[in-house]
Amino acid sequence: MARFKDFGNPDEGVVKEKLSFKLHNEEFECISAIPGKTLLGFAEASSSEDGGESAKAINKFFEKILIPESYNRFEILAEDPDRLVTVETLAEIIGWIIEAYTDRPTQGSELSSTGE
Repeated sequence: MARFKDFGNPDEGVVKEKLSFKLHNEEFECISAIPGKTLLGFAEASSSEDGGESAKAINKFFEKILIPESYNRFEILAEDPDRLVTVETLAEIIGWIIEAYTDRPTQGSELSSTGE
């Protein structure tokens, strides 16, 4: 068995087109592709039994996948009591984003109605 393998440039076949979503009539733009390590880190942290860790994972996910200008506006919107964004809506957005990045349907959200 060889003790060396060149994995080349695995991103050559990755689709890198614009990804965006709309919420409360505002459009938010995501980075064009998500690094596998970022997705694995989110999966690990969001499946924690600790609700605080899951919440941190959700916040970190949006910070990593939204371009800076969109992230700044998203943070303001997500905390605006006059334009409510529920935990269920956040979970739905994350599910859609992951599905779009991985080009396959998700199994549904692991988040409960309380966000834990």
